[in-house]
Amino acid sequence: QVQLVESGGGLVQAGGSLRLSCAASGSIFSINVLGWYRQAPGKQRELVASITSGGSTNYAYSLKGRFTISRDNAKNTVYLQMNSLKPEDTAVYYCCAVNVGSWGQGTQVTVSS
Repeated sequence: QVQLVESGGGLVQAGGSLRLSCAASGSIFSINVLGWYRQAPGKQRELVASITSGGSTNYAYSLKGRFTISRDNAKNTVYLQMNSLKPEDTAVYYCCAVNVGSWGQGTQVTVSS
């Protein structure tokens, strides 16, 4: 099994930045793709970005350029750098070990206008 713990969420003003972290533990050898998803109130969970163990990245088209995903395989940690945040970025952000189907508990990001 894989355990994922997110951190770094919080309240930020529009235009600000946050960096989310997700630390993986357990059967980390089984992890290939790590991803960040988000779910806003009343909306479906959506992909934000994903990254493979080799460093290939994929982004939601609307977020490309403001958000950057990165990964430190030595620390078993994936990051999401979020810049130029907007109120519509407000959501619970979840880390996911995509190829094994494990999810973190989520971290709240709130962007005030």
